[in-house]
Amino acid sequence: MTIPHRGRTTESTYFVTANVLQRKNLFQVEKIARLFIEVMMDYRTQKKYLLHEFVVMPEHLHLIITPTKITLERAMQCIKGGFSFQLNKNLKAKRDVWQPSFVDRRIRDSLEYQKFKDYIWQNPVKRFLARTPEEYLYSSANPCFQLDPVPQRLKPISLAALPQD
Repeated sequence: MTIPHRGRTTESTYFVTANVLQRKNLFQVEKIARLFIEVMMDYRTQKKYLLHEFVVMPEHLHLIITPTKITLERAMQCIKGGFSFQLNKNLKAKRDVWQPSFVDRRIRDSLEYQKFKDYIWQNPVKRFLARTPEEYLYSSANPCFQLDPVPQRLKPISLAALPQD
């Protein structure tokens, strides 16, 4: 099957979901979840992408990401492949970690952005992993993470900024 052409993915922001192979609860192990976040943040520091929101669930993850200078596919290859490499290095083993590919949705406006952000923040609460989004340790809702701001084109329009009649 041919991969559909996405155009220039460096000009857009995406909601992305990736699943652990066979939906195993890999990230329920604190050390592994923290390693994933460390790898993801390292590529962000390298400016491979802007990271706006994320949640690492036991068997999958969600991101809101804007690739910079690389394609969305390459950004996800860095994240998934970089984590797999580090995990296998730490475990001194060779094992597959991820289901092939990922699911993405281009975010078109501020309402979609807010919808996906809310979904990410509420995911651990709905699964009874935390009482509030902020208390979940592996999410951008937790105040310990400093991430990239919402892209300007996706910020809500203030009513005060609109011309008055």
